[in-house]
Amino acid sequence: MPTDIPGYTRALTAARAETIMGTPTVILRPGRDASLRRRHPWVFNGAVATLRGQAAPGDTVDVHAADGQWLARGAWSPSSQIRVRIWTFDPDEAVDEDFFMRRILRAVAQRAADPWLALTDGRRLVNGEGDGLPGVVVDQYAGVVVFQFLSAGAERWREALLQALRAATAGEVLYERSDSDARGREGLQTQRGVLDGTLPDPLVIVEGPVSYRVDCEQGHKTGFYLDQRENRALMDLLGRDARVLNAFAYTGGFGVRALAAGAQSLVQLDASADALAIARAQLAINGLDEQRVEHICANAFQWLREARRERRRFDVVVLDPPKFVAASSQLKRGTRGYKDINLQALGLVAPGGWLLSFSCSGLVEPRLFQKIVADAALDAGRELTLVRWLHAGSDHPVSAACPEGQYLKGLLCRVH
Repeated sequence: MPTDIPGYTRALTAARAETIMGTPTVILRPGRDASLRRRHPWVFNGAVATLRGQAAPGDTVDVHAADGQWLARGAWSPSSQIRVRIWTFDPDEAVDEDFFMRRILRAVAQRAADPWLALTDGRRLVNGEGDGLPGVVVDQYAGVVVFQFLSAGAERWREALLQALRAATAGEVLYERSDSDARGREGLQTQRGVLDGTLPDPLVIVEGPVSYRVDCEQGHKTGFYLDQRENRALMDLLGRDARVLNAFAYTGGFGVRALAAGAQSLVQLDASADALAIARAQLAINGLDEQRVEHICANAFQWLREARRERRRFDVVVLDPPKFVAASSQLKRGTRGYKDINLQALGLVAPGGWLLSFSCSGLVEPRLFQKIVADAALDAGRELTLVRWLHAGSDHPVSAACPEGQYLKGLLCRVH
């Protein structure tokens, strides 16, 4: 636990005087309060001078500046580099069961009124900091509600959050997927399993003109990449009569949408045989012609190189790789990986064709990602025109004060 900084006894005394009775108080180091004053919801370990009072993991603490001014109220996490995740910037707002009920009801109501979600029964209901609930992720797949509690604060208020979810949703099944690596960084064990009801088999959602099978037990994230919904819809236009390569296809979301739009041919490329098995099942669910589809289980880096040597050509190439950069120490290696796959893919796009290139690494900022793709085009000897930036769907809101929440970024490019 950090110790007091000498010389700040007066400020600490003032802070204690302002503390709500019974609430432990975090005192920040001098000059480390700027981000909280801009309502950024994280307090990092290095910003903390001391904790006054006793707080177990997930307990609510008040956060004060070094001069004693109250700034925010959040969840204490002694095992994490993010030492406090903020629940509220309102000094009069208590963090209790009613607080979580209000936040959950508001988030669910916003999705119900969202016109972009009118044609789907698969949606994100709670998006962490974007909905004022750090560490809480909730997705709904038809009648199944899948949740992840990824922070000490979310785990501390587990029962209140579950009560609110049951009250706010019409889901018959409640399933937990709190199995992310983020739990370990918070000092928490992973948890998964059914809390209410029985999982349907298969679990299928509707997304515009197509349906998708979802594996919420073993699939990535909570079972499906809901964040790519609005980007998959681009296939309705780009996929018509096109030769499409869907690299890092996972369960084939982009490819199925392209094939349904009338793609001439489709290559679904992924390293996971299990994921491609679901991608094949998607064809049957949608009544699509498997004769136009080639499923390839291979390392994408190697296959892209081989396909380039073979001079294969596609009208549309989608690159939607997994996260290459999970920590700052991986940034250099990760950027090389992004450049490599884009360089190889650009050699496969027919003149006048399209490249949709994505990164879900939050540490790779949009400007850096654009530079990576531009450098890849330069090395590939291709002229590239940026037509549109692509982002997560409207059910993945981002707090204006927390740009880190905008982890998914993509480029829609015309290749000449």
